[in-house]
Amino acid sequence: MRIFLFLIFVAFGELQAQTSLITDIPSRQSISLNGKWQYIVDPYETGFYDYRYKEKNESDKEAYWNSDVPQRKSDRIEFGYNDKYTLMAPGDWNHQDPKFLYYEGSVWYKKSFDMPRREPSRRVFLYFGAVNYRADVYLNGRKLGMHQGGFTPFNFEIPDTLLKDKGNYLVVRVNNKRGTDEVPTVNTDWWNYGGITRDVKLVLVPRTFIRDYFLGLKKPGAGEAPKTNNAEVEGWIRLDGMDHEDAVVEIPELKIKRKFPVSGNEVSLQLTLPSVQLWSPESPKLYKVIITCDGDRIEDMIGFRTIEAYGKRVLLNGKPVFMRGICIHEEMAQQMRRAYSKQDAMQLLGWAKGLGCNMVRLAHYPHDETMTRLADSLGVLVWSEIPVYWTIDFGNSEVFEKAKRQLTEMIERDRDRCSVITWSVGNETPVNPVRTDFMRRLIEQARMLDPSRMITAALEVNYGSGKEQHMVDDPLGQYVDLVAFNEYLGWYGGLPSACATANWGTIYDKPLFISETGAEALGGYHADSLTRWSEEYQEWYYREQVKMLDRMPDNFTGVSPWILTDFRSPKRNNPVYQEGWNNKGLIDHLGRKKKAYNVLKEYYKKKQHIDGAH
Repeated sequence: MRIFLFLIFVAFGELQAQTSLITDIPSRQSISLNGKWQYIVDPYETGFYDYRYKEKNESDKEAYWNSDVPQRKSDRIEFGYNDKYTLMAPGDWNHQDPKFLYYEGSVWYKKSFDMPRREPSRRVFLYFGAVNYRADVYLNGRKLGMHQGGFTPFNFEIPDTLLKDKGNYLVVRVNNKRGTDEVPTVNTDWWNYGGITRDVKLVLVPRTFIRDYFLGLKKPGAGEAPKTNNAEVEGWIRLDGMDHEDAVVEIPELKIKRKFPVSGNEVSLQLTLPSVQLWSPESPKLYKVIITCDGDRIEDMIGFRTIEAYGKRVLLNGKPVFMRGICIHEEMAQQMRRAYSKQDAMQLLGWAKGLGCNMVRLAHYPHDETMTRLADSLGVLVWSEIPVYWTIDFGNSEVFEKAKRQLTEMIERDRDRCSVITWSVGNETPVNPVRTDFMRRLIEQARMLDPSRMITAALEVNYGSGKEQHMVDDPLGQYVDLVAFNEYLGWYGGLPSACATANWGTIYDKPLFISETGAEALGGYHADSLTRWSEEYQEWYYREQVKMLDRMPDNFTGVSPWILTDFRSPKRNNPVYQEGWNNKGLIDHLGRKKKAYNVLKEYYKKKQHIDGAH
């Protein structure tokens, strides 16, 4: 029996016919629907709602998901798709035409395609890497379903009777309006890029196929290093379909080939590897893993490692690791667009590696899968986060379900990425009991989905006065593994010289991590160090910060300054020094390194030498 995940939201008055997420899309047979899509801009929602502002009937000829070709010369159709108006997907609409710069609303995308002849035994799914923010998806005039959330993947199974050999037309209503009951909410400090921002594919799988799987080192005792000889590996396979044969797992390099029985739609995996090289930033070893079952075959490159918060340290493979990090937005500053490709990921992670980083915080939402897969191969530790940001509606049960779904989709997609060492459930959320309970439940969900990694969030700080110690005592700290906090001492409070007498601590006996710190500088603007917005002020800020970091308590495990590159933000409106940019980047929007870049690079070089290989 096929398994479907049906998510019902009564408030929307509709059923989301979204099928359970298929993972490891790169290894599956697929047909790309990337490229030019025709579009209609629809700020008044004319194609979706009738004149009473209710969703149109599926058969309504004036609904924009239906054919725009008149059947008779007397037909009245007040919309149409043609090549005069096209957008590239993947890609945000904001950078593709000046009229879209600040546009927030609905855009209808249409893609026509033929379906190559396929074996009758194959099922077809429509897969989206991400659409910001709401996607209503129609094929040949029939609604497949709806998805909300701008940074996580989703898919729909296409009924056999709906696909045609010739002349299929796929229509997607994309709406990026911000809302008080959405995740993120209306108030963010980044650009609200709209559109089909990641890959679109038709995925072809057997009638019974491998939908999801996980394979990783079995955790040894707390604080212990995993064995490299006769290493124990465990995991599972989840199947979609019926009439299962045994599943087979192969790791050719290690001469492993084992059969496992299927129970229902699940396979439990336990393997002993005779000898394994552990994955780390210094040695990012990946093994080809082949899984076959019922005629389905997938391949993945998987690294084996353990990660845990133990006492006051973060242990990678049982050894303390100091995280030399940097925050990154999913943005190509030079082109003022959303990043999405492997080439984009190479630039961003390459810059981070050049800075001396062994870790990145992917802020403030899950980035494209190319980032985490490339991080696997480059040996970069990853903090991955959902956009529970600032002041969402923590008392709203529907908002919680939206956040929970995005968390689930993030974890399901990247559960086998060894580079991801911590899931984050949010950033700078205000301290109150309702919020803390909201976040605690997200942490419980993350632990249930993936007990193999750390869980964290960027917590709030109780700032002291004068020379008093600044304490991280956010009540959410009792539930996380890594106590992380953002601090901007010398930018949002006082001058950088205040760092000289500042001390930091936490009431929790856990590893401590600075998840943000930084100051703005307009690239190329030079003055004395007291002049705000100058590269010299930012340089001074970082010099004082790194001296302060050398006095951090013994549970200090790393820092990820804000941020690698300048990024677009409508909140930043100084007409001289910002003009719609948050300029806290160590690299400006033209790709030039600012003076502070070298300060942090030297600090990381010193930390790498003192702390050894890690």
